[in-house]
Amino acid sequence: MSNETPSQIRLSDLPNRRETRILLEPDAKARAALAETLGISVIRKLRFAGSLSPVGRRDWHLAVDLGTTVVQPCVITLNPVTTRIDETVTRSYVVQLDQIEGEEVEMPEDETTERAPEILDLFAVMTEALALALPAYPRSQGAAVQHAIFTEPGKAPMTDEDTRPFAGLADLRNNLEKKGE
Repeated sequence: MSNETPSQIRLSDLPNRRETRILLEPDAKARAALAETLGISVIRKLRFAGSLSPVGRRDWHLAVDLGTTVVQPCVITLNPVTTRIDETVTRSYVVQLDQIEGEEVEMPEDETTERAPEILDLFAVMTEALALALPAYPRSQGAAVQHAIFTEPGKAPMTDEDTRPFAGLADLRNNLEKKGE
């Protein structure tokens, strides 16, 4: 018998006087599909465990620990980079959440508060948390960006110095001085 929680929970079916234990441990096939979705090489041993607690009569608070080891390609060498991720994920699901209207809105102070869904998709919450926890630019040990210049054949390459806003002024000044001599 598995202690794993279904990935989708109808909040109205949960007891509103005690917490509900949460445990998701996707199998190898689900981890491989998730790795492909996230654009990474491998997800090893993914665990999403914690609790979903009632707050008042209809609101909920999710507090879970996300633990995994992922493998991503190095942004410089493309060699595999292994990273251990241990994050605490919290979300508050509120039934009466003020509707934000207008073209320009200010971000709320607490970005973990969301409108309570009828059905909470724990797999989606886990996926989002993992995507946010992934290193944006994983690097292999000792990998560094080398100076590289690319250009079309027969043309002079453009360097970083050439892109600076006042780089051409020094050449212009030197040319004017030569003409004045």
